[in-house]
Amino acid sequence: MLVLGYIVLVAAIIILVYALLIFTLTMVSIRRGRFYLPRLVKPGLIVVEGLLRSLWKAMRLDDRELTSFAIRLRNQMNHGRFCAVPMEQRAIFLPQCLRSADCPADLTIEGLRCKRCMRCDIGRVIDQLEEGGRKVFIVPGSTFVRRMVKKYRPGAVVGVGCLLEVKEGLEMADSMDMVAMGVVTSKDGCVETTMEWDKLLEVVNLVPGDPLTAISLAP
Repeated sequence: MLVLGYIVLVAAIIILVYALLIFTLTMVSIRRGRFYLPRLVKPGLIVVEGLLRSLWKAMRLDDRELTSFAIRLRNQMNHGRFCAVPMEQRAIFLPQCLRSADCPADLTIEGLRCKRCMRCDIGRVIDQLEEGGRKVFIVPGSTFVRRMVKKYRPGAVVGVGCLLEVKEGLEMADSMDMVAMGVVTSKDGCVETTMEWDKLLEVVNLVPGDPLTAISLAP
């Protein structure tokens, strides 16, 4: 029992030290505007997320800042691989909350079918999003995303949503070994949310050699 107690104590100390290391690297990265040891930080943001958030709150820091950092980090790390994927192999997933409250679109097994009624911005930009053979899906949840990814096997995806949705979506893409980029809506909510469409268009049109600008990198 004594040996087991020591093992548990050592494990707890290792986890705490690891969490403090990830916390420090995250703080320094945010404050200096660059990523330090991203390949170490990325898994740490998941493995010790609960402890990290506790430390974050103890320092009276905005919890959203940590989530935003996690998204920017993944976007930066996925940037090169995403640019290399041909346009026709890219899929874009939009949340249904971006549509108008009076949207006439029908829900199908592949999500909502936009009728281009121009009652919301989706109808105004969907043709641009579909340029080059890209597939666009307007979905009510992650179940649809998984289904469409399994059906069409895109080489890369772009996911749109609120901070938490995008963070979880990028983590889900990682678990599926899928190259993904995330773009966060500018207004949260369940009905008639908004987003910066120029930012989305910049991301979906990235090609080899294009830098990941502050506009496309930021959530």
